[in-house]
Amino acid sequence: MNESVLGFYDRMASEYHLMFGDWRSEVRAQGATLDRLLRVDEQPLRVLDCACGIGTQAIGLALQGHRVHATDLSPAAVARARSEAEAFGATLTFGVAAFQSLSGEVPEQFDVVVCCDNAIAHLIDDADLVHALHEMRSRLVQGGRLVVSIRDYDRLLEPQGSPADPGLPGMGSAATSALPAGTMPRVFDGEGGRRIAFQVWDWTEDRRSYAVNQFFVKSAAEGYTTSHYVSRFRALRRAELTSALRQAGFLQTQWRMPAESGFYQPLVIASRD
Repeated sequence: MNESVLGFYDRMASEYHLMFGDWRSEVRAQGATLDRLLRVDEQPLRVLDCACGIGTQAIGLALQGHRVHATDLSPAAVARARSEAEAFGATLTFGVAAFQSLSGEVPEQFDVVVCCDNAIAHLIDDADLVHALHEMRSRLVQGGRLVVSIRDYDRLLEPQGSPADPGLPGMGSAATSALPAGTMPRVFDGEGGRRIAFQVWDWTEDRRSYAVNQFFVKSAAEGYTTSHYVSRFRALRRAELTSALRQAGFLQTQWRMPAESGFYQPLVIASRD
């Protein structure tokens, strides 16, 4: 994970919540969903969120009563998460650490390590991916569980076929891209006015990775203003992540899809035997 990833999250820390219609509600909802998936009894779990960002899952799990330590490679994101935790009245601890250095930066071990929101897909190289997963495993107690969520690349990379010609110039079947070009714009109205969030994806020739161009368009006194952030992600298929988990020492893995788990992305739960 390189400096461009750090810069991406440092710069976007103040606006990350704009991806959501209501980020504060999302924090509580995701915390409740993960709690249902992970809780085994009434006792709180010791949780490390190693990709905490501005605190979406970490704060949510803390509000469910778990003992959470939250880390991220971005100091700006961690600072925002700490501030948001105070606003929520949530109790948790924070630190700055990259995936590859968890064993050196986080001495404790945990019942659960969480890495959500497709953060693991920043690791383009197989060796970096396996190393990061090994570091996450090192922070688990015996029998502990790692939870990783990724974008559903298996579905995104399926052949789409040729849609019907809509009758517009340049929009016939010959102009159809075999790869998704981004996300549909989402329009939100709130106290700060109207905003539009969307992504444009620029794929590499080998189709293994792509640049995410994240745009936020916000209403202003005279029209609209636009923010743009860019970083690279790997199109990480489920079989590839399962293989990397096994190479990192996780022998038991279970995939939970959104329809079953209630979480918005596919989740893999891997146990440290």
